[in-house]
Amino acid sequence: MTRDTNKILLIVLLFLGITSCIDDSKENKSTLNGASINTNDVQNLNISFLLDLSDRIDPEKYPNPSMEYFLRDVEYIKSVSEAFYTHLKRKKVRQMNDKIQMYFDPEPRNQNINSISEDLRFNVSRQNASLELLDEIKEFYAEKPIKIYELAIKDDKYVGSDTWRFFKTKVNDFCIEDGYRNILVILSDGYIYHKDTKIRQDNQTTYLTPQDIRAFKLDTNNWDEKMSTENYGFIPAAENLDNLEILVLGINPDTKNDFEEDVIMSYWSNWFNEMKVKRYEIKTAGLPSDMDKIIKDFILNK
Repeated sequence: MTRDTNKILLIVLLFLGITSCIDDSKENKSTLNGASINTNDVQNLNISFLLDLSDRIDPEKYPNPSMEYFLRDVEYIKSVSEAFYTHLKRKKVRQMNDKIQMYFDPEPRNQNINSISEDLRFNVSRQNASLELLDEIKEFYAEKPIKIYELAIKDDKYVGSDTWRFFKTKVNDFCIEDGYRNILVILSDGYIYHKDTKIRQDNQTTYLTPQDIRAFKLDTNNWDEKMSTENYGFIPAAENLDNLEILVLGINPDTKNDFEEDVIMSYWSNWFNEMKVKRYEIKTAGLPSDMDKIIKDFILNK
């Protein structure tokens, strides 16, 4: 082989190497709302919902003329699912290993509700990923959650919300997996009560209702000092939740107490801090049009 031939071969190899690098760079980048994203950095999502199907969703007991609270829940769920869909669309098929599912505590007695929740459980992997599956996820989460709420309201058998017990016995097994960015979305008015989980240790409890806030005398302007000095709050239900992010949506304080929202927010924040939750946000029951960006930013723009 001549010296000139060697030079030509070297040039060709260098050209092919540079072209390959450019192609890889292009392949590893996409855009979301005009922003460049390196898809190699996209994590696997494990999103769980915890729905509070207590009487807070009853449109007769707690009517809201601007938009019923259960309908707000439905739209919040839709926003989360759209963020999940966007997350999947920006990943390569070989990177896909993402999950979304729905839980209740206590579990509804209505088997139709449980059946619908099973329909909303998806595990998207490189083995089953397809545009049809992604569209199915988007469609199911747009149409099926409303049926859960309609059935629960029709049954009219509200048994309370055992959110504390869910954290005690289920959150680690159900909502946290290694190798994932674990996100738990809780739909709650901020109050926790279940007849079978009423524990009190000094001034810490597993429950909180408007009646409790008044009984604890946390309805005056010195509520924060009283909470701090007398150690009011939720009993920690788990430890080291440092691989879990939590988004609480739907906080709806009793308007008879000017400080109710602050007290609720403090209870939940202190609880999450004591359980060492990695990251959390707690939001009131705003209109879905106002909450959509907040929800999607939490999931997509870590």
